[in-house]
Amino acid sequence: MTLLLDTHVLLRAAGFPDRLPADVIESLEDPHTELVYSAASLWEVAIKSGLGRADFRIDPRLLRRGLLENGYRELPITGAHAAAVDLLPRIHRDPFDRILVAQAQIEGITLVTMDEVVGRYPGPIRVVPNRGVGLTADADSGLRRSVESAKTGGATHRHPLSGPAAPASRG
Repeated sequence: MTLLLDTHVLLRAAGFPDRLPADVIESLEDPHTELVYSAASLWEVAIKSGLGRADFRIDPRLLRRGLLENGYRELPITGAHAAAVDLLPRIHRDPFDRILVAQAQIEGITLVTMDEVVGRYPGPIRVVPNRGVGLTADADSGLRRSVESAKTGGATHRHPLSGPAAPASRG
C-alpha cells in the first residue's frame, strides 16, 4: 500500500505521532507501506512558516531531510497533477489540499488527511481524526536532534523525528 500524507498528517507523523490514531501509526510503521509526501507540503510549510503561523514552526529543509532519511518518497508536482486540479469539483478552496487530491487521483495512491472537507472528494482518500494542534518551536528542535541521531545510527522508527527507518524490503 502507498500512502500520501497531507501536510497536517505529515507534521504529526514527524513531530507528534501520538496525536495520530493507533491504526494510522500502525500503517506508518508497517514496512510494507510506502510513505509518500508531496513537494506541495514542503511548499506549504515554507510559506506558512514564513508567515509566522504557529502550527507551521518548522524548518522545511530539516523536515525534508528527516523524511528522506526515514524512507519517505518525495512526490514532485508534475504538469499532469497541476492540470488535473481544474477537473476537481469546487469542494475545497485551499490550493495545497487541491493539488494533493489531484496527485492522489493521478498516481492512484491513498491520500491520508485530517480534513473532512477533503474527504468529500472522489478517489482514494482516508480521513483520520484530528487529535491536536500543529508543530511548535520545540518540534523544530526535536527534528534537529533526530536528524543528528539518524546520522549516528539512532532509533529505527519511520517517524522523521525518531531517526532512520528500519531496513525494509520494497517491492
